[in-house]
Amino acid sequence: MADAKKTLTVEQIGSPIRRPADQRQTLIGLGLNKMHRRRTLEDTPAVRGMIHKVRHLVRIVDEQ
Repeated sequence: MADAKKTLTVEQIGSPIRRPADQRQTLIGLGLNKMHRRRTLEDTPAVRGMIHKVRHLVRIVDEQ
């Protein structure tokens, strides 16, 4: 099963209002721009870095 890619499900729990523009853009890059929206993303170092940058606005729901 070398082809099975790991995924992460992230949910936005914080508002981007009054946040720096780069944090807003990071949320949009993750596919999140409204409260409680969830996205399943591929688990890559780039995605992990984006999640780390806005870790106060998102939470990891499911880690497979």
